[in-house]
Amino acid sequence: METAVAFPALVLLFATAIWGVSAAAAQVACVDAARAGARAAARGEPLAAVRAAARRAAPPGASVWIRRDPRFTRVVVRATVSSPIRSLFPPLRLRDQAVAATEPEGNAQTLPARR
Repeated sequence: METAVAFPALVLLFATAIWGVSAAAAQVACVDAARAGARAAARGEPLAAVRAAARRAAPPGASVWIRRDPRFTRVVVRATVSSPIRSLFPPLRLRDQAVAATEPEGNAQTLPARR
């Protein structure tokens, strides 16, 4: 009888722990992706290369937004992590950004978010 009560609680605890670890890993991936894009921008790479660098490091399904002006290039990465038990927890919306100085030859452009 005790096992019948304890087992569902342990499954719920385990699922919550796995969700927390996957959310933390996705946040770290967002940070890494934004920084990778900002580093590419600091090297003076074109916007397509900046986006590609950020997308390689981003978690699956993340969107990348890039804003370049004469002084700075801002890279924003957004991702959503769903709970394994969707009725228990809402999805987490993660976001991180990084900023780098724009190289003198950089053009002021904005690329919209893509999925």
